Amino acid sequence: MAQEALNETLVSRQQRLWLWVVGTLVLLFLILPVLIVIPMSFSDSRFLTFPPPSLSLRWYEAYLGSPEWMDATRVSLTAAICTTLLATPLGVAAAYGLRVAEAKFLRTIQLILLMPLMVPIIIIAIGVFFVFAKMNLVGTMLGLVLAHTLMATPFVVVTTLAGLRGFDMNQENVARSLGSPRFAAFIKVTLPQIKPSVISGALFAFITSLDEVVIALFISGGENSTLTKRMFNALRDEIDPTIAAISSLLIIVSLSIVLAASLLAGRKTR
Repeated sequence: MAQEALNETLVSRQQRLWLWVVGTLVLLFLILPVLIVIPMSFSDSRFLTFPPPSLSLRWYEAYLGSPEWMDATRVSLTAAICTTLLATPLGVAAAYGLRVAEAKFLRTIQLILLMPLMVPIIIIAIGVFFVFAKMNLVGTMLGLVLAHTLMATPFVVVTTLAGLRGFDMNQENVARSLGSPRFAAFIKVTLPQIKPSVISGALFAFITSLDEVVIALFISGGENSTLTKRMFNALRDEIDPTIAAISSLLIIVSLSIVLAASLLAGRKTR
């Protein structure tokens, strides 16, 4: 019997080893393009080359010293901040409604709210373009923010709903039984306890807007062209190593935000 237990332990360890090996290979496959782009951004060559023949910061200087790139960066940051400020309260309100509602079609409502995550983004972009074209919102900051909010709100809904499902709603009910209105009870009792989930959703909303490119190709334009759209157009016309420098900065920002959201989620779990 002891020998059988030892064999089972060895088999289990071998299975875990294979799992680690396969997982490591998959991760390397996914992050390999990132590991290549960052060194290329420090190349002194006029063309994208790997490995770089020599190291230089000329492409970062070209990006920071270009009025066109800086204007596009300003548009992207403005749209991302406005999207976060709009998508976060909408997503929190929707998640709270899903948590406390007792409607028969609750599953259907939740499916509709999460549909932007399931429908191909090109289809959403085409539909948004035709609707916004009739409303004269194409090429405007308002149209860009509204389109990005459509894509970012489901992330806030998912993260906030996860936090609400781990929260005991009886605490809010006690506050309401003592005379507190529902909104005041939510702000004073519920929101402080689900704050990490809300902040995580806001961070995902920000990064969704900042990195989005397909909808920006249809909606943004002129002085309201986003950074990702200008990068796409630059790749189409000429392979400029400046794009590698911008991509590296976006990777760092995105990775920092994801790590911050993970730390918040881990803090909530503890």
